[in-house]
Amino acid sequence: MTARGGSGSEMLIGWFASERRERRRKVRLDRKHLEPRARRFLKIYLNADETRKPEFYQAVQEASERCRPSGSSLPPLELEDGQVAEATSSAAMQIVLQRSALRKSDQNSDFVTDACATVAVAYHRAAGVYIMDKEMKELGTAAVHLLTIATSYGTRLTNEGRAN
Repeated sequence: MTARGGSGSEMLIGWFASERRERRRKVRLDRKHLEPRARRFLKIYLNADETRKPEFYQAVQEASERCRPSGSSLPPLELEDGQVAEATSSAAMQIVLQRSALRKSDQNSDFVTDACATVAVAYHRAAGVYIMDKEMKELGTAAVHLLTIATSYGTRLTNEGRAN
């Protein structure tokens, strides 16, 4: 028995239950605020011709960099990978909520907001938030793939710029 009167296993079960509740809460919020925008961004990306795809890469990469803890390309050393992913997703969600509240409805504004939503979904997928939700897990996987392509594209451009 512990000092609180419960066994260690009861406390562990309670912790897992609270973790599961928190994950479900995050999925509900993501479905409400992020899913439609991320789906739209990914569909438009998939239908874009090859000359337009670099715009998507740049938007996603810039959104990711802007949302990372400490604003740098490298995470703070004291944070675990899951914490970095969670913090990045939360920052991207805040940008989506702020931009959505402005009700500015032009294509460029929507494009940037949708890129932020895609980044938020990608990082929540990386943090394991969607493990119990197949649809969000699949959307998150697509968002992670786009973010990976964007990062590779940006790195290649940077390296080519240094070589010239």
